[in-house]
Amino acid sequence: MTATTTYEIVIKGRATARFLRPLLDDFTVDHTQVGVTRLIGDVRDAAHLHGVVAHLTAVGAELISIGPITPAAANTITHPSNPNETSTQS
Repeated sequence: MTATTTYEIVIKGRATARFLRPLLDDFTVDHTQVGVTRLIGDVRDAAHLHGVVAHLTAVGAELISIGPITPAAANTITHPSNPNETSTQS
């Protein structure tokens, strides 16, 4: 990565602000779809992305998807959810 890229990170469950605190400056949090938390934000470089993933895995988040998106795609959720999924809490 050489330039800032907008990424979407989807994790299983409804993550709390406490759980996501280190990421809140860089990402917006979306809970509009039942059973998932969607993070959208600009990633500066590969090291930044690795740090975000390291935090999420360290706190036990179940990652569903991670990928670059266009700004227009930031307004839609394309991942299916299951209302029977459990919440992610710290």
